[in-house]
Amino acid sequence: MNDKNREVIVLALEKINEFCNGNLDAEEIYEEFSSSNKSSNEKLLNILKILSNNQINQHEILQEAMMSLEKTTPQQCLLKFLRRIDKNMGSHNYQFSTPNSNSTRIYDFSTPEILENLKEKIHAVASTSICRSQQNCSISNQLNISNPLTPSSSPSLFSFQKNRRKDAAQWFNLDIKEVDTQINIVAVPISTQEMILLNDIIFSLLGIRGTYIIPEEIKTSIGILEISFKVSDQIQKSLRDVTHEILPLGCYYYNIQNFIENVRFINCGQVLESLTATLRDLLHDYCLLISQLEFQHISGMLTVHKLHFYLRPTIKTMETLHKVINDITANSLTGGQILTLLYDKVNYLSGDEQTQKFITELLKRASLPYMNILYLWITKGIIDDPQNEFLIEDNEIKSRDETPENYSTDYWEKRYTPRRERIPRFLEKCSDVILRTGKYLNVIRQCGKKIDSGNLDRFHLFCPTSQMYMNIILEAYEFASKILLDVVLKENDLMGHLISIKKYLLLYQGDFITQLMDACEEELIKNVDTILPVKLENLLGLTLRLSSAKNDPYKDNLHCDILPVNLVTQMGKITHKLDECWSPENKIELTGIECFILKFDVKWPVSLVLNQFAISKYQMLFRQLFYCKHVERQLCIIWKENTTAKKFSPHTANLYRGAFTLSQRMMNAIQNLEYYMMIEVIEPFWHDFITKIKNKIENVDAVLIAHSNFLDNCLRNCFISDAVLLLGVTQLCQICLKFCEFLQKSQRLFVDAEMKSMLRDSIDENSDSDMDLSKQDESSLTPSDTFSEQVKKFNSNFSNLLVGFLKQINDAANENPNDRYINLVHRINFNNFYNH
Repeated sequence: MNDKNREVIVLALEKINEFCNGNLDAEEIYEEFSSSNKSSNEKLLNILKILSNNQINQHEILQEAMMSLEKTTPQQCLLKFLRRIDKNMGSHNYQFSTPNSNSTRIYDFSTPEILENLKEKIHAVASTSICRSQQNCSISNQLNISNPLTPSSSPSLFSFQKNRRKDAAQWFNLDIKEVDTQINIVAVPISTQEMILLNDIIFSLLGIRGTYIIPEEIKTSIGILEISFKVSDQIQKSLRDVTHEILPLGCYYYNIQNFIENVRFINCGQVLESLTATLRDLLHDYCLLISQLEFQHISGMLTVHKLHFYLRPTIKTMETLHKVINDITANSLTGGQILTLLYDKVNYLSGDEQTQKFITELLKRASLPYMNILYLWITKGIIDDPQNEFLIEDNEIKSRDETPENYSTDYWEKRYTPRRERIPRFLEKCSDVILRTGKYLNVIRQCGKKIDSGNLDRFHLFCPTSQMYMNIILEAYEFASKILLDVVLKENDLMGHLISIKKYLLLYQGDFITQLMDACEEELIKNVDTILPVKLENLLGLTLRLSSAKNDPYKDNLHCDILPVNLVTQMGKITHKLDECWSPENKIELTGIECFILKFDVKWPVSLVLNQFAISKYQMLFRQLFYCKHVERQLCIIWKENTTAKKFSPHTANLYRGAFTLSQRMMNAIQNLEYYMMIEVIEPFWHDFITKIKNKIENVDAVLIAHSNFLDNCLRNCFISDAVLLLGVTQLCQICLKFCEFLQKSQRLFVDAEMKSMLRDSIDENSDSDMDLSKQDESSLTPSDTFSEQVKKFNSNFSNLLVGFLKQINDAANENPNDRYINLVHRINFNNFYNH
């Protein structure tokens, strides 16, 4: 018991001692009743006998005190004794001196002034507790009520404190075997029964076992322990009926106190802790209400029906709170889930203004720690959430090697992720804005820039009827998006990086690509396993410094590499359609041309846009374009060698006529394919992308979306994302390369044959020998087919592949009319040559 309660009780004992003309010391009396070395009941009863002198019903008072000593502690017995003496004195005007004042004041307890003084004094002593137990069993951790009411005592009639306890069953002394202490009051007048019943009701509303109202613990269907009350049959029926309507309030009070205590022993989170702190304050006000009603009862101004009338609004409010707590307990709610529950309750109670106001206040105070975390996130980009109840999860980088530069592929998507189940209902609409705001600020901090968002207002307590928090969130988002966009676009020159990417990986730096092929082609036509990547890297560096690319500030970011698979196999793995498009028996021995790629390294924060995933898409476009460019160069070599064939004999030159016609058709198809991809696909989409960045982009996410759309459109319209169409392009290129190889090999044979023919002409001028030699040379090209037959076979295969490819494009164009596939069909088949 604290000093304030001790002082109040000692003052009460002094006044009673003066009233009964006793010669006892109040301090010694107090020490006797509170000493750990418990005095005998006989000695304590003798003290109480002296103090009860001059009382009309002294014998009855002592009889009650004796029974109280058998059931409770001496402290509790003393308090009941003081309360009974006060009731006997029954005056409504008390002369009362406060412990810290020498002045004496008269308080009229029948006026509103006394209620205000009661409230002030109760706040001063509400932190104390008095334990209640059996005579030989000390029960600590118990709700306690003290109400020392004497003529000279403080007007604080009530003090309340709930100590930590291990078992909520100690409320109402549920763990103590029930002892029948009821006195038969059937014959007692109803007015007296009502006074006795009021005492028990007030005790029950505060978690204290009564005499005629017995608490019982029950288990609900959801597994929560609750309290029910049984009213003695000795109480008159009409009083019992009203009492049964009041007693649920005691059940709610017990449940809430039990909930608060259990929260103390678990890692519950900041929201739940704030909620329980608010509940403690609300229950303190509840106890103030009960104390005022108890005073009216002591003053003889309260009846059971009046008590029910006064408590009716409180019963409704506590019932709602009781349901909220049961929902939290049954579903193990935390963080944003609790706020969602309270928010839904506020909306549900729109017709009950008083209860709605109560739950709204509860929501405001419970949401305070959550809103503080939110404010730190949208103003600093930092998550201070030790118990993982915020709507955003921070997947923090733990390895030193996983810096943002190396982690940029998944960094933007995976570093911060939303947890949808923990988003409060009132933040669902703006959750994505909240996520992006903090991500922007986090990137700005990693770039070494100071974040000054001091112009943003601090969050006030959340209010369901106010949208102030939404305005602050949107203002923070606009601030963060503008700063980060400037950092990426202007300070780190995103546009310069994109232009360099286009030059090298999309083949828009023509002289660089030509010189690179001239330098590396001899190495790239080798088998992929025999290529030296270091040699290619040196040739690339030499090419960069000899071409016009030497003026590019980002040329040193460019590197080369060799992949172990070709483009078809790579896309087959990505789309999981490898078996359908590229079976092992159709694979050929890979060359460097098919596996060569360029890499472009970027630093943070440009790597947010040009991340490894985006660079890989550029590399796939580069492989497609680079392979087609190589095929075009080989066909051009064949076209140049046409001048050599003109010097052949008429019969040999006639054999080549069909071959050169086929090569020209191949050249037309490959060049139109290149033109379509670079001019009709990449260039228009690139123009749209750059226009959006310059004119319409307001945040980095919009840049990411526009960039991703650009790459996806290019991959789709260049037949790369469709494995079937990609296989068609690859097969066309391969048959062209095979035909070029065949012509080059046959041309060497024909040149050798022509040299022999000229040598024989100088010896024998027989004209028939040309035809015979030509036939002999033609037949010697292959063991089975002649040159003409080989050309016809190539012609047939190429025509079949090309016509099949055009049909596939037509089918794809019908399914995706927004794509530009049909343009390539019109370009290759511009004169309807392939229609038949």
